[in-house]
Amino acid sequence: MTLMTRLRKQTGFTLIELLVVMAIIATLLSIVAPRYFESIEKAKEAVLRQDLKIMRDAIDQFYADSGKYPLDLEELVDKRYLRSIPIDPMTESNTTWIEMPPQNEDEEGVYDVHSGFTGRALDGTFYEEW
Repeated sequence: MTLMTRLRKQTGFTLIELLVVMAIIATLLSIVAPRYFESIEKAKEAVLRQDLKIMRDAIDQFYADSGKYPLDLEELVDKRYLRSIPIDPMTESNTTWIEMPPQNEDEEGVYDVHSGFTGRALDGTFYEEW
């Protein structure tokens, strides 16, 4: 055998070597993937909590300034208490917010706001109860 034929036989990977490498990669992915998707859910929950807090603060500031609750979330934007209605990270829409009226029947408007998503959070509570 010449030197050239020997070199041709030794180059490349065998099927067993490729299968072992693919099995190692699959094992690593099966460990990392669940943590990745859980971290995405945690980030969405953090954004939802922050958006709810910001909107509730804006409602409270509106009530303190005018003595009444806003008729809808759009009024908070019109009066510059919010720059825009935030997008619900769970539904990926800004039209799914649930506007809660005041408990006092004499008053009208938006007293509180909740997410329109009907799922469970990582802590077991429902998003619409936040």
